[in-house]
Amino acid sequence: MYKIKNIEKAAERIRQAVNNNERIIIYGDSDLDGISSAVIVEEAIKNLGGQVCRVFFPDREKDGYGVNLKALELLKKDAPALFITLDLGIGNVKEAELAKKIGFEMIIVDHHEPLDGVPDVYTIVDPKQKDDPYPFKQFANVGIAFRLCEELLGKNMSPTLRNSFLELAALGTIADMVPQIEENQKIIEEGLRSLKNTFRPGLKVFWDIFGKGAILDGSLLKIISALNASESETFENDSYMLLTSGSAERCRELAQKLVDKNQYKQQQVKNIVHEIERRISQKPKEPIIFEGDPAWRLTLAGSVASIISQKYEKPTFVFKKGDSESCGSVRNPKHTNSVEAMKTCDGILITYGGHTQASGFRIKNENLEEFKKGLSRYFQKKK
Repeated sequence: MYKIKNIEKAAERIRQAVNNNERIIIYGDSDLDGISSAVIVEEAIKNLGGQVCRVFFPDREKDGYGVNLKALELLKKDAPALFITLDLGIGNVKEAELAKKIGFEMIIVDHHEPLDGVPDVYTIVDPKQKDDPYPFKQFANVGIAFRLCEELLGKNMSPTLRNSFLELAALGTIADMVPQIEENQKIIEEGLRSLKNTFRPGLKVFWDIFGKGAILDGSLLKIISALNASESETFENDSYMLLTSGSAERCRELAQKLVDKNQYKQQQVKNIVHEIERRISQKPKEPIIFEGDPAWRLTLAGSVASIISQKYEKPTFVFKKGDSESCGSVRNPKHTNSVEAMKTCDGILITYGGHTQASGFRIKNENLEEFKKGLSRYFQKKK
């Protein structure tokens, strides 16, 4: 029976950190997949008798995706420490190098496509590594995090704790829109079965908002959208606070805030979609859709790109244009690979990476036109 490559090595190192009272930092992506991964890994560590000194989520709007230099600067006072990344890190070669110099020993747990060079860290758990024999490659990150927690706790994972982790794993898996097949399908089925009787206050509170039958009546996606609506500010995250809070009153406050924020975001997404459609209607037919604006929020770019890409069946690059740099999200049709496309332009990109059909990038504004031309050439050849 295969295990995901390095998962035993990662679990053993975490147990060692707990036994030696080492400082442990969790650094997770600020979407529901990353947040749910962070919650279950932190709770698994607590069940081992350990403590996590910091749980950090990057501010995508200000700092983009992944491990960033601002965060490392803020965290360096906690070095030396074991530094666990969740749902990011596989593309952070330079940042991992700096983290090592600061005194962080890094474990990367990710599910994105590895680029040509991977970070030099203690270990990487990512079934998409080329030499990983594990047969199932389509996990959301929380699915890998759940497998890591199984490895960490072994027989000490009680049925109640397992169900609690599966609830989060199911929500994160659905939210990340990975294929609902094989191991993902099992995680979703088991997690949703348990969710109806969850003990987690941050999930139970949604029954008050949407009704106890929310899982059955179609409100499940509203819950997921609300949890996915949080944005990290000063490296903290409302959905993480909701899912880890024991206070019913605090949970009500946070959940309602997220529901309201999600409704506002959906209207903003519609406005941007309409603007992009207006723009592309005035252009000759091109192999890709490539649009940006200083007024657009980066946190909305993925949702916008997904809608546009599905409607027009084209690779879609949507970005927030900053003063000197732009950062964006990419969505593209099946049987196309945006990460491979961006590899052909890696000389002008600051960072990039993700899934074959959902990825992101950061680039200097002076290189935007060259980037667009390179992408157009790549996708034109693939037709």
